[in-house]
Amino acid sequence: MRGFRKTLNKISQTVVEKVGSDEGATRLPEEYKELEKATDVTQKIIEDLVAKTNEMLHPNPAARMRIAASSSMNKIRGQAPKRSYPHTEGFLGEIMIKGSTDLGDDSYFAQALGDFGDSMKQVSDCKDALDDDVKTNFADPFHHVLTKELKEIHFHRKKMNGRRLDYDAKRRQQAKGSNVPDEDIRYAGDKFKESLELASDGMANLLDNEVEQISKLSALAEALVEYYRRAVDVMESLQSTLEGRISEASSRVPREKLDPETVVRNSPKYTPRRVNTQRATDDADSDEDDDTGYNPPPSYNEKPTPSMRKSTQPCAEALYDFEPENEGELGFSEGQMITLTDRIDENWLSGTCNGQAGFFPASYVKIIEDL
Repeated sequence: MRGFRKTLNKISQTVVEKVGSDEGATRLPEEYKELEKATDVTQKIIEDLVAKTNEMLHPNPAARMRIAASSSMNKIRGQAPKRSYPHTEGFLGEIMIKGSTDLGDDSYFAQALGDFGDSMKQVSDCKDALDDDVKTNFADPFHHVLTKELKEIHFHRKKMNGRRLDYDAKRRQQAKGSNVPDEDIRYAGDKFKESLELASDGMANLLDNEVEQISKLSALAEALVEYYRRAVDVMESLQSTLEGRISEASSRVPREKLDPETVVRNSPKYTPRRVNTQRATDDADSDEDDDTGYNPPPSYNEKPTPSMRKSTQPCAEALYDFEPENEGELGFSEGQMITLTDRIDENWLSGTCNGQAGFFPASYVKIIEDL
């Protein structure tokens, strides 16, 4: 009953303050308001830092979506994340290695392609190491600030505001003649002061902890320097190897030129095939007499049949409503059509619906046109 009364006090005091008729409401000090403003700005900066750093390391949004879906599934299953970001350097390296294999070892160009492909795979491995380093020393610590420290600060700020409303409501009611004991007002005031102290101390500690925040930025810079140093080492070694390939190719004996005259001179004599002229004439006469064998080509003005009108765009129909619970998930309602863009694994698909893109469980839809 007491908790219900406190809720009513908060609601009534909020309405009074909105109207602006309560001149006796407690005014928070300017120092506290500055702390709140600086804390909100800091939170926005940290959120943008983490998001944009992730975009810098993983520029492909579809690949980021697949990784997020895989991480969500592994988290649900209690498994460690396994999927790594597919770096473009790795793709380029695979193409070069395939080209080297197709050309064969006799080609110096093929050997150079293999050297270049191996180096690009090494650069891709360097990026994987950069991902791990940034995640451990930059992204995860800032994520902890967002999900732990700032979450606790917002809790105390909300608690403080609720207790202030309850304290002011009781004072206002007593001033109007209500039977509100002084002990209740003192108790409400003590709780308000306690929450105000916790909220202000939490915000001050966050803002004063600049050494730790700068250290996280330093860790990001250190990870980038290490990545670029290792990448430069790989590419300098490749450059030296390619210069050696150039020297080898320059000293190679040219291929013997093809003599077209020899090809013509050695070609076998042509013997024409004898044709039964009488049978050919009979066949021609038969074709002229038989008009039933003629099948005119179809007209391009014909209306397309239902099978011809069938869309080739991959799509699915929602069997149930799906409410997104994690970042990157796509929400939809039963009966809606979803355009499919990718199959993440046997349990998850990605697509677009209502102008939104994301991933969703495959069991919630019926495939109309598969990928």
